[in-house]
Amino acid sequence: MNADNLTVNCIRILSAEAIQKAKSGHPGITMGAAPMAYELWARHMKHNPLDPEWINRDRFVLSAGHGSMLLYSLLHLFGYKVSLEDIKQFRQFDSITPGHPEYGKTPGVDASTGPLGQGFANAVGMAMAEAHMAAKFNKEGYNIVDHYSYALCGDGCMMEGISYEAASLAGTLGLGKLIVLYDSNNISIEGNIDTVFTESVRDRFNALGWHTQLVEDGCDLEAIGKAIEEAKKETQKPSLIEIKTLIGYGSPNKAGTADSHGAPLGEEELEATKKNLGWDYEPFTVPEQVYDNCRQKVEKLVSEAKKWDELYSEYAEKFPEDAKEFVSWIENDFMSVFDEDESFWFSNEEMATRQASEKILNKISEKVPNLFGGSADLSPSNKSVMKNSSFFSKEDRLGSNIHFGVREIAMAAIANGMILHGGVKAYVATFFVFSDYLKPVLRVASISSLPNICIFSHDSIGVGEDGPTHQPIEQVAVLRSMPNFRVFRPADINETAAAWYCAVSSRTTPTAMLYTRQKTSNLGFNGKLALKGGYIVKGDESEKPDVIIIASGSEVAPSLEAYDILEKKGIKARVVSMPCVELFEEQPKDYRENVIPSNVEARVVVEASSDLSWYRFAGIKGKLLNMKEFGKSAPFAKLFDYYGFTGENIAKQAEDVLKGM
Repeated sequence: MNADNLTVNCIRILSAEAIQKAKSGHPGITMGAAPMAYELWARHMKHNPLDPEWINRDRFVLSAGHGSMLLYSLLHLFGYKVSLEDIKQFRQFDSITPGHPEYGKTPGVDASTGPLGQGFANAVGMAMAEAHMAAKFNKEGYNIVDHYSYALCGDGCMMEGISYEAASLAGTLGLGKLIVLYDSNNISIEGNIDTVFTESVRDRFNALGWHTQLVEDGCDLEAIGKAIEEAKKETQKPSLIEIKTLIGYGSPNKAGTADSHGAPLGEEELEATKKNLGWDYEPFTVPEQVYDNCRQKVEKLVSEAKKWDELYSEYAEKFPEDAKEFVSWIENDFMSVFDEDESFWFSNEEMATRQASEKILNKISEKVPNLFGGSADLSPSNKSVMKNSSFFSKEDRLGSNIHFGVREIAMAAIANGMILHGGVKAYVATFFVFSDYLKPVLRVASISSLPNICIFSHDSIGVGEDGPTHQPIEQVAVLRSMPNFRVFRPADINETAAAWYCAVSSRTTPTAMLYTRQKTSNLGFNGKLALKGGYIVKGDESEKPDVIIIASGSEVAPSLEAYDILEKKGIKARVVSMPCVELFEEQPKDYRENVIPSNVEARVVVEASSDLSWYRFAGIKGKLLNMKEFGKSAPFAKLFDYYGFTGENIAKQAEDVLKGM
C-alpha cells in the first residue's frame, strides 16, 4: 500500500478507534471524507504546523463539525500540538479534543463548528476579510495577503438555510478564493436523504454564481487534487466541489448507512473494518511510514511559510508605513486614542440613540481603519454606515461598508468568520427584534470568545406603529442570559460612546448595542461613567435613599421625572442608570454596594422589555415595571403611556413599594 493510501486509512482507523474508546462520536464522515481532507492538507492547503496562527495560512473550516476526529487526526499526523494521548482523550473532560472543534482550545482549529451551516458562512467571512486586506496592503510583487478559505461541508450543511444565504452573498461578491468541499454521501441521521433533499446542489450553486465540479469517486486522490487545482484557477467565482463518498467507508456492515453516522462502530465492527482495510496494527498505532510521509509534506509547508517571511521582510523594508499599519490591523489596538478625547465622551446633544450611534461610529471609523461591517438591508434605519468609506463589492474590495442583504443569520456567522480570520474588526446591524435570527450564531461567538459587534436599533415598544412583530420584548433577557456576552442599552449619546468604546475595545466578548428609534433626553454625564455598567444619575450619593429606581435606555428619562415627583412629596429617591448589567456585575463589590445599597430594599426596576433579567436587582420586596405581554401598533408615546412608562406611574410604583415595607 502506498504512503498516501496508508495515511488515509490511518486517519480512518485512528478516528474510529478514538470514537470507540470515547463510546460516542461520528465515525461515518471521518471514514468517508478522509481522502479529500488528506489530499487538501497534504498537497494544496498552505499551512504551518510550527505556527498555527500564521497570518497568511489558508483557512480550513470543518463546517460538518461532528467529524471532529477527522480534523484531530490530521492535526496529529501533520505535526500540530495534538498528541496521540490527546487523540485517546477524545470527548473527555478538559481535553483539547472535544466532541466538536473549538476555536482557541485546539491548536490548528480555525473555527468552532457543530451547528450545521455556520462553518460554511464562517468561511465566506474569512474570504471577505482576505479580499479586503489584500486590496488594502498588497503591492505589485508583494502579495503579503494571499490565501484561500476552505470549508468541508456535508449534506446537512447544504440543507441549512444559513448556507444558502451565505452562498448567495459569496456568489454575488465573486469570492474567488473560497473553495467548498462538499462531502456528498446522501445519508443523514434519519437515513437516506432522498426523502428530504433531492435537488441538484451543483445546479443551485451554479445559479448562485459559483464555479462547480463533480468528483464521482471520493477515494480518487488524483481526481480530488485536480478539482482543487481547477477551483484555484477560477478567480472570479467561489468554487464548490461535490465529492461523492461512502459514509463509513471500510466498515463491512455499516458503510453507506445511517448506522455509521452518529455512534461508534462497535468493537466487532471496528475489528472487521481493520481487516477489510488491511490494517494490521495495535490500537492507536501510527505506522512510521505514515509519520514519514506527513513529515515530508510538513517540511515543504514550512519551507513555503519561510518564503513568505522573507517576502514580508522585503515588504516591510520597502513599504515601512504600510507594514506598520498591517501590524496594527493584526494587533487590533486603536481605541486608546479616545481615552483623553473629551469630545468623544461628552456631548449635550439630544437625539435617538440610533442617531447617536451613527455619530459615534463615524468618529471611531476615522481612527479605527480596520472596522469592517454593515447591515442586513437596514442601514438607512439603523444608521450603520461609515461615511468615510465605500461599500465592499466585487469591483471594490477596499470598501469597509458591507451590504449583507436580507440575510441576518448568515450576516452574523460571516462576521464571526471575519473575526476568526483576524486583522479586521467586524460589526453587523439590524432591528433588535431580528436578534432572534442571530442568536445561535452569537452563542457560538460567546463560546469562541469572538468580539462580534452588533448594532440593534428599534429596541423596544418605542418602535410604535410597526406593532408587536417588530417590537422586541423578550430579546433583551435572552441575550443577557448568555455567558461571556454584553448587552448595552444606552440612555443618551454619552452612554452610546461608552457602548461603542467597550464593543470595539473588547478582545474576547461579543457586544449587543440596543438603540432607540425615538428621541432620548441627554442625562448630562460624561460617558466614561457608563463604563462601569451602572451609576447614579440623580440623588445624594452620601445619603441613604428611601427608594432606588433602576432604569436603562429610554426609560431613564421618565425615571428622572419620577424622582422630581417623589422629591416634592418628601420621598428621597435615587435613580440609577444601568446601560450594561454585565459590566456592572464585573465591578468591585464596594462600588456596586455604593450604587445600589443592599440595605435599601425599596426598589423599582424600569425597562420596556421582559422582566426576566431584573429580579436580582429588584430583590424580594422590589417592583418590576416591565413588559408582561407583546406590544401594540400605535405611536410610541401612546404605548409608553398605556404600559406605564411615565414619570407619574414610576413614582406611583415607588410609593407602592414603600407602603409595602
